[in-house]
Amino acid sequence: MAVLQTILNLFAHEQEKEPEIIVPAPPCVYEIRTLTDKQQKEVMDLNLRCFKNGENYTRHTFAYLLGDPKTLSYRVITPDGEMVGFIFVMLSENGTGHLTTIGVSPEHRRRGLAEKLLTHTEEALRKRDVNTIMLEVRVSNSGAQELYKGFGYSTVQRVPNYYNNGEDCFLMVKSLY
Repeated sequence: MAVLQTILNLFAHEQEKEPEIIVPAPPCVYEIRTLTDKQQKEVMDLNLRCFKNGENYTRHTFAYLLGDPKTLSYRVITPDGEMVGFIFVMLSENGTGHLTTIGVSPEHRRRGLAEKLLTHTEEALRKRDVNTIMLEVRVSNSGAQELYKGFGYSTVQRVPNYYNNGEDCFLMVKSLY
């Protein structure tokens, strides 16, 4: 009987998970601070909440980014010190920054936190004489594309099969001068 049940399970439809109910957090004042290796576990946990169906970074990737002197990383925190947003940008030798990931906690979205992170990061890049920033964004992520377009990013290329699930991305670029 156990063999029959195993075979039936192979052909049964997966149970759909209940959608997470997001309750907006109370309004508060946010602060941007440097993100360091001391916050690695916290940023990993937040990353999983921000990108449930996307590309999630591993512990090793975060360890690399947080230990690399050519990577800038910032976090948004609430008055009680909770991390609710993050951004990572890798710097190259040719004066280009590569925004590798940005995320905001679902409870704190629609409050301008991604915009604050982008503004803060772009100012930090200008101080380091970085003249261009680039990023990849899922073709299906129209919300993020609109955010970036509103910040002056231009789509320069569609990259086929960029993500693990085969989805394409748009390569977007912005001049910082």
